Amino acid sequence: MKVKQISVFLENKYGRLAQVTRVLGGNDINIRALSIADTTDFGILRLIVSNPDEAYRVLKESGFTVSTTDVIAVEIKDEPGGLAGVLEILQQENINIEYLYAFLQKATNAALVVFRVEQLSEAVEVLQKNNVSILTESQVYSL
Repeated sequence: MKVKQISVFLENKYGRLAQVTRVLGGNDINIRALSIADTTDFGILRLIVSNPDEAYRVLKESGFTVSTTDVIAVEIKDEPGGLAGVLEILQQENINIEYLYAFLQKATNAALVVFRVEQLSEAVEVLQKNNVSILTESQVYSL
């Protein structure tokens, strides 16, 4: 139930984000979700892509500083309080969320929320026990 996320360290320079997307697109790798956190000097681009192993390889070969991280992808009903319910489950089990990002899936009327948590296995277990839909790698990569 873990999904590989690609993280790319980017200097805040003109065109760096475009270079990453050009490298991925040129290698037939589709971006499924992304988030960028930045400061004045640099940013961290977090990506869920169709082929994370290949993305890691081609970005590394192109001179980018790249790493992979295990995250979980949770499908949450697109309704008021949907995210709050999942967050409360994790809070009750003292599972800390380092960060998250999300996007809406119109076809399924659900949001896909990507979580980075400290206790990944425990989070998966508790969410499954509470009937929260956790997507597999293949489900996420093929979105």
